[in-house]
Amino acid sequence: MALQFTIPEMTGFLREVFPQIEGMFAIDRMDEEMLVMRLIVDEQHLRPGGTVSGPSMFALADVAAYVATMARIGREALTVTTHCSIDFMRKPEAGRDLLAEARVLKLGRSLSVTDVLLYSEHSDDPVAHASLTYAIPPRH
Repeated sequence: MALQFTIPEMTGFLREVFPQIEGMFAIDRMDEEMLVMRLIVDEQHLRPGGTVSGPSMFALADVAAYVATMARIGREALTVTTHCSIDFMRKPEAGRDLLAEARVLKLGRSLSVTDVLLYSEHSDDPVAHASLTYAIPPRH
């Protein structure tokens, strides 16, 4: 399926519909196979013990699944998360950005299912795995 956005177009769309996340995320890769999104880790994302917080990891997985879905269906800003399951597997490193590799497993008329692996930058070992389902609003 051809993508409906380029990376600059998607970045602009996110700025328009979610201005509160401006500067928190960046898209490293977006194609038919995979989306790679980056959480630009700073002090607000850290928890005691020198690691990235669970809510920050969840946010990265959620935004990555949203962007992967939007890239395929176009401007449907009211697409919403209906399910997320996340397994935290190892401690991410505080001094590194987190990367999400998101793959849309199934895209239907009303649901999108996405698999997301999170990594600390420059590491091959995933720190978390998430499965997310998004509800797509009916098209008129």
